[in-house]
Amino acid sequence: MLRLLLVCAGGALGSGARYLVVNASARALGLGFPWGTLAVNVTGSFLVALVMGWAAGGVISQEARLLLATGVLGGFTTYSSFNHETLALASEGRVAAAVAYAAVTVAACLAAGIAGIFTVRALA
Repeated sequence: MLRLLLVCAGGALGSGARYLVVNASARALGLGFPWGTLAVNVTGSFLVALVMGWAAGGVISQEARLLLATGVLGGFTTYSSFNHETLALASEGRVAAAVAYAAVTVAACLAAGIAGIFTVRALA
């Protein structure tokens, strides 16, 4: 039961953080491109790699991993939003923007995850 509560509490924090980042990005950069979703997915990919690396190395507990990776970062990252926004761009006839958004998101999130793994190794 404690583990479920950790995931739920973390998810609430992550969802709130996502809301703040997406809205701040929209105010700063406009609504023409889903910059906020891109930012949370890239940042979340990096942070999940850090947390999972620390958990695998015994630096943090499995409960901390559940709170942070499954809870906070699970609520923070937004693959379903990414999917919806990509399809929305395409359905608006902005196929090049949809392809660019999908390609940049996948490449940047993979790069952020790799950076997180290397960061864990460098700090170990």
